[in-house]
Amino acid sequence: MSILNEETLKIIDHWCSKYPATQRRSAVLASLTAAQKQNRGWLNAELMDAVADYLGIPKVQVYEVATFYDMYDLKEAGEHKIRLCTNVSCMLNGCDKIADHLKQKLGIGFGETTRDGKFTLKEAECLAACCGAPMMQVDLEYHEKLTPEKVDEILANVKN
Repeated sequence: MSILNEETLKIIDHWCSKYPATQRRSAVLASLTAAQKQNRGWLNAELMDAVADYLGIPKVQVYEVATFYDMYDLKEAGEHKIRLCTNVSCMLNGCDKIADHLKQKLGIGFGETTRDGKFTLKEAECLAACCGAPMMQVDLEYHEKLTPEKVDEILANVKN
């Protein structure tokens, strides 16, 4: 019996249906994303092994993906992940000010999680939204042209 729940298996099956039966490995990104969501935002070895078993691929192929992409957390993370872009365009447009505001507002630094487990703050090298700099990603949503006031509004909406 798999530790992957019914909803996660439905998502994995949906993504597997998009690829030839011999290419189930192609669904590994979406499968890990679903497994991570099931586990309140992080992946452990059991879940990664279960994904590999369900897809019928070697476990190492799942571990390679999970350790390569920074969208996967291999230790407990907050319910909501905030990724602030700090690359050149965002830096030139004031991401340092936004970073300081987020750190002060949440009471944490990059790579940390709030005491209530609500938010994890991460630094992102590039989120490919340079025209909207400074920007951040909260869970799967992009927020561009940030100001401290806009950040406060976003955080308030996420908390509710």
